[in-house]
Amino acid sequence: MSDLPDDPDERERALRDALHGIFGDRTDEVLDQMRSQGLDPAALLGGGAPDPATMQHLMNQLQRLFTSGDGPVNAEVAHDLARQVAVAEGDPSLTAAQARSAQEALSVAELWLDAATDLPPSGGPARAWSRSEWVEATLPAWQRLVAPVASSAAEALATVLGDQLGDDAGAGLELPGMPGMPVFPGGSLSNLDPATMMRSLGSAVYGMQVGQAAGTLSREVFGATDVGVPLLSEPATVLVPTNVRAFAEGLDSPFDEVQLYMAVREAAHARLFVHVPWLPSHLHALVEQYARGITIDLDALESQVRDIDMSDPESLRGALSGDVFGLHNTPEQQATLLRLETALALVEGWVSEVAAAASLPHLPHSVPLREMIRRRRAAGGPAEHTFKSLVGLELRPRRSRDAAALFAHLLATGGPEARDAVWNHPDLLPDTTDLDDPTGYADRRTAQAEEQSDVDAALAQIFSESQPSSEDQSGTPAEGTGTDEQ
Repeated sequence: MSDLPDDPDERERALRDALHGIFGDRTDEVLDQMRSQGLDPAALLGGGAPDPATMQHLMNQLQRLFTSGDGPVNAEVAHDLARQVAVAEGDPSLTAAQARSAQEALSVAELWLDAATDLPPSGGPARAWSRSEWVEATLPAWQRLVAPVASSAAEALATVLGDQLGDDAGAGLELPGMPGMPVFPGGSLSNLDPATMMRSLGSAVYGMQVGQAAGTLSREVFGATDVGVPLLSEPATVLVPTNVRAFAEGLDSPFDEVQLYMAVREAAHARLFVHVPWLPSHLHALVEQYARGITIDLDALESQVRDIDMSDPESLRGALSGDVFGLHNTPEQQATLLRLETALALVEGWVSEVAAAASLPHLPHSVPLREMIRRRRAAGGPAEHTFKSLVGLELRPRRSRDAAALFAHLLATGGPEARDAVWNHPDLLPDTTDLDDPTGYADRRTAQAEEQSDVDAALAQIFSESQPSSEDQSGTPAEGTGTDEQ
């Protein structure tokens, strides 16, 4: 290791470059942890043998990266990175006044919504969260959403690399810039078989990407329901005051008004998800159905990883990025995706209409605020694009304006009851035809109900005719059905 620079700063820079190939965006976190424990990162590249304590810390980090967690997404890695990203731009603890203001806004929102919809309040607590608290509460849901694709992708990569590398996967893999220093220098890591190692690495990298995306989302969301998919296991209404204030700073509307509008949207979402019990499972089932049907082209994957330099962990890490797996959508997948996008649009359209009706009498800027949210949802954000690379999905309501027009038409022609009756049963859920032609929705559902009624009547007649009569069963008329004896 005589070719290494003498300057400690240069040596630490070389170490950072080497570790980046393994830990990516978490490299600085690893180095900070070393320093917090009184270790000198530059000592790892000192003139003689690496400092044992520093080397042990590094190996512990690698051990954790490759062996923690037993699922397709490394939950520990995802959690740590999400928390790191959430606080990257600051995440001060909420003051008592901020928390009280947010909770009062959610309480007022419930009162306004009572006049706009017959769906009752969710019944859960009103909460004010920091970005970190949002991560803690919602990260398990994100892990479940990406798990089916992550599992398939990791297995595919393990198969391809296992075929290419045989029993030598990971053997001889050295830290870049540190010849003779293997990444897996004995111990439990060296005992991992190639397939297990690749699956573990896939799990870790998916954990990094989920953590990055969830942490980024924590800096963008206003509550727990912004993405249109339920993320909480228990009913609750939530505001993230730090994000609401950051959004309000670029608007002409005062902060209190912006917070109230966000509270109305959050409370409307919560009512819908709690009191339409089939809706959350319907949305999650569509995501899972889409994920289960994804096919990974092993030939395409093999061609992309064939030239991976196994002495360069960065090359391997890049091969595990979501875009490299060649995810191909079948016609069935496209149909599922269309149903999911339609369902998300209906949720957003209903919330938009109900929130507008509830807030218009009270908030002078409710109309421009509604339009700002529409544009924001339509554009998406970097985290949503990251999830698209992970699971092939953009959780965006592409046709939310059409859905809002449908609910507005139902309100105008039948009142709030007709608008909200859409959620009475999954069979009543509008489809793309209804978004194209809102005025014909009621007629189409009436015709559908009549057709179903005819089918039910026909089936009832068939079953009735197939049952033997009481006389056939006994040979004599049933009691009370024969003629009176004279």
